[in-house]
Amino acid sequence: MKKLLFILLIPSILIAEKPDRKQVLQHMNLAKSYFQGVWPDVTKVIVSPDKTRPSNIWTRAVFYEGLLELYKLDPRASDLKYMEDWGEFHHWSLRNGLKTRNADDQACGQVYLDLFDLKADSARIKPIKENIDNMIATEKSNDWSWIDCLQMSMPVFTRLGVRFKDERYFTKMHDLYTDTKVKLYNQQEHLWWRDKDFIPPYKEPNGTNCYWSRGNGWVFAALARTLDLMPANAPHRAEYVKDFQDMASALLPLQRKDGFYNVSLTDESNYGGPELTGTALFVYGMSWGIRQGILPASKYQKSVDKGWKAIDSCVQPNGFLAYVQGTGKEPKDGQPVTKTSVPNFEDFGAGCYLLAGSEILKAK
Repeated sequence: MKKLLFILLIPSILIAEKPDRKQVLQHMNLAKSYFQGVWPDVTKVIVSPDKTRPSNIWTRAVFYEGLLELYKLDPRASDLKYMEDWGEFHHWSLRNGLKTRNADDQACGQVYLDLFDLKADSARIKPIKENIDNMIATEKSNDWSWIDCLQMSMPVFTRLGVRFKDERYFTKMHDLYTDTKVKLYNQQEHLWWRDKDFIPPYKEPNGTNCYWSRGNGWVFAALARTLDLMPANAPHRAEYVKDFQDMASALLPLQRKDGFYNVSLTDESNYGGPELTGTALFVYGMSWGIRQGILPASKYQKSVDKGWKAIDSCVQPNGFLAYVQGTGKEPKDGQPVTKTSVPNFEDFGAGCYLLAGSEILKAK
């Protein structure tokens, strides 16, 4: 009898608990409302010890990316106004003007283009289109020298290519992607070095290559957000799919037992512990991949469920998100990451959480 009981209990141990959809939406709105309460004025500049920044920088853009995905699932007039007021205040333009080639400046364009889909006002897309057209008009393709750029800019190129049915955007995007991939992607381990500073001989304390969780999360999310809109016959789509699948396979065994990923993906001794943003981006990408049939649910669903349970546990009663690593480029930045520590920027952490939650809600 004892042996039979043990056998019967095995399935309940192995099967990860499925997210409760009502609670997912409730927690997403709680996290969103907390941030909006801290930042009720969308025009307010962001002041930090090193400098003052306008509110259309990449950190804030990521929040709006997540908010927009939430809005599509749970439309609220107040959220739409919050997004439109932000875009209108900045005249739908970029932090460093129309000539900038900095991907961080272009991140806001993802939101502008998606808001254009809700209201076809040319003012919403004219600046970002002019900016990207300036890049297309040149042969230069080494602008994305750090991997965060892929998330900040690839979805912009994709949206323009789809909207205007112009493959030049896809071609230029691939030129930029290829330059970054050749320099920063480990073809054997299928993970990305954040920038040239972390290419071997640089190693983690335990002797492994240094793969920063959130940096790889940006790449993973960028591929998902690019593939989500790209036509089936778009040039280079197959390469993006393969890179996405290879990354997913490499990430799977790196997940902690508690569902999180360490900030250093291959060295838990280097500031190991729970961290929301990298984990959220992996949950977002894997859940999207399953929904699209690119990743098999039999292999990845348990990981998604564990990951969501982990990051959902970060939502505090007032909506504050725990365990968010602040801005930086490697595991040691923004430390310590704790349940009560407040990162130097709270916006992108909320955005990552909302992106993950949106895919959990879309799951079949």
